[in-house]
Amino acid sequence: MDVIRVKNADEGGKKAFEIIKDGIANGADTFGLATGSTPETMYSYMIESDMDFSDKVSVNLDEYVGLDGNNEQSYRYFMDQHLFNHKPFEKTYVPNGKAQDLDAECQRYDDIIAANPIDIQVLGIGQNGHIGFNEPGTSFEATTHVVELTESTVNANKRYFDKVEDVPTRALTMGIQSIMKSKKIILMAFGEAKAEAIKGMIDGKVTEDLPASVLQKHDDVVVIIDKDAASKL
Repeated sequence: MDVIRVKNADEGGKKAFEIIKDGIANGADTFGLATGSTPETMYSYMIESDMDFSDKVSVNLDEYVGLDGNNEQSYRYFMDQHLFNHKPFEKTYVPNGKAQDLDAECQRYDDIIAANPIDIQVLGIGQNGHIGFNEPGTSFEATTHVVELTESTVNANKRYFDKVEDVPTRALTMGIQSIMKSKKIILMAFGEAKAEAIKGMIDGKVTEDLPASVLQKHDDVVVIIDKDAASKL
């Protein structure tokens, strides 16, 4: 792992954008993207740049079960607002949270990933070490699947909803096996709340109890963290 320490989330987002930019210069055209507050500054730098993404493909990590792209809390809506409406891509894939047959949707999404090998995957990390919505205990061999979100993940996401009862308790997520097939991975983490997970990911044993620890087995991972997130290293 290449660990890059930055002052704050803004500097971290700029650094991640520079890696994306360099990747494109070297032929990258398919990007695994993430939602949430962590990558927002990176998306801002992408929007402010003069780069053209109209021939690029994005494959998002996850989506809440039960929400469609018109719901302001859906990850499709987030991506439209924070990136795609400003920088159109040729194709943008997000799991269909309203699919009637979730198993069939998981297979459809695996087929999309297989047809669009990811050059650069962007990740955040949960306080419990989850990547995507792959919660502790998820098999490293998992492909796209439906996950029951843990209480800690629901609580971490409740700030986006009017009340905790509104937070979906299930999600569709790209599996760890799919994430690990990405050619390059950028993981960003900011704030003291992520420090324990970052320590386990970098210095701990590789275990399904801390899903992000599997990244130790990947050949090309860049970890971008601020002082607080690095405080337990």
